[in-house]
Amino acid sequence: MLNKPFCKLLMFLCVLFAWLPLVWADNTLSIVYSGNLDGELEPCGCSAEGNLGGIKRRATLLQQLRETTPDLLVISAGGLLSTDGPGDRLKGEYILKGFELLNYDAVGVQWRDLAYGPDFAANAALPWVLSNADTEKGAVPSPFSSDRLISRGKQRVRFFSWLDVADSPLQKMQGQHSLVDASPKKLHAALLRARKDGELTVVSTTLSSKQFAEQIGLDNIDVLIEGAAYEVYGEARRENGALVVQPGSRGMRLGRLDLTLKAGRIADWRHTVLPMPDSIADAPQLQAWYDEYNAKVKADYLQRVAARKKQQSGQSPFVGEAVCQTCHEKQHKIWFDSQHAIAYEDLEDVNKAFDPACIQCHTVGFDQPGGFFDMNVTGHLLGVQCESCHGAGRAHVEAAGSKALPNAGWPKEKICAQCHTQPHSPGFDFDSYWPKIAH
Repeated sequence: MLNKPFCKLLMFLCVLFAWLPLVWADNTLSIVYSGNLDGELEPCGCSAEGNLGGIKRRATLLQQLRETTPDLLVISAGGLLSTDGPGDRLKGEYILKGFELLNYDAVGVQWRDLAYGPDFAANAALPWVLSNADTEKGAVPSPFSSDRLISRGKQRVRFFSWLDVADSPLQKMQGQHSLVDASPKKLHAALLRARKDGELTVVSTTLSSKQFAEQIGLDNIDVLIEGAAYEVYGEARRENGALVVQPGSRGMRLGRLDLTLKAGRIADWRHTVLPMPDSIADAPQLQAWYDEYNAKVKADYLQRVAARKKQQSGQSPFVGEAVCQTCHEKQHKIWFDSQHAIAYEDLEDVNKAFDPACIQCHTVGFDQPGGFFDMNVTGHLLGVQCESCHGAGRAHVEAAGSKALPNAGWPKEKICAQCHTQPHSPGFDFDSYWPKIAH
């Protein structure tokens, strides 16, 4: 028979352990953060190494994370859009529509998000935050919130986003283009208020932590999301009291912070990087959005093709591989047996033969005068051909070879780098790739 002191101790321990999950839950917070999607609506399928990310996989992963952690907080440092190609505005429109379906708690503003004007971004139903918008008399009214309060159980998080004035593309333009305020006074005051109100503070910026500390300061900041690194996330670390994290670019991974709080401040943390490989299924609820996007891209491409047909005049500077074959039979045979020769077919296999971002490196001279624009009219320029690497060949042919090709003086590595770039061909190694097409 158990004695009374032991029974009392046992009852006390039972009560204690029964409350532990609640105590733990009240003193923890999980944050999934990301930054710099950089216009990557979907992963590039050119290589296995680059086949990471995409909005459809992100939706699946976030759904899984929210199922296991219902109080999950999801924030983005912004940098969603890109202006690198002719189809990027349309892609940007659908990136914003896609992000609306992901239910982010807060999204920071970067200059690239304003590339098509503030209204382009603001018209999307996203929880944008821009904390240093210029609010002085005569300034353009900001369509973005200066901060955002997010509540999770007993935890309250105040999110801020700092836009670096020095990085503004408007600096080189004449006249007054005041969109942001360089003074950190308002941010300092807001951070202090949040801290006094017992809120956890999170700030995102494109500056490095060192630059931010020097220019703005780290006082009253619990988590700083610094400027993104290329693709790979940085290690979480303490700097002057703030926990600093660094997202990766191109939307290939997500970062997760599991925080242990004590007296409202971060006492400990666990940092995890979550890749998004093709083993993560595409979210079925985003299929209609993706189909609509592809339909718009195809319609836009066909419209451009029709316009090019009307403008088509004169001789093209490109002649096509069949003409090259007449003098370079041996080299042509090597090309014909290579993957370059079927590069356009690869696009057809994945239903991307209408996407300008893909076509440019799978045809000859796309978006150049006289280059490929339609397989019916310019079908002789399908695939990665001789002129993709060596330049337009008509002048060379008409001079019976006495006139050098445009890229004749280029090193082989530079020629390959026209398409074998880090984003699309991260595993490219010249020494191992060149023997496959050496000629």
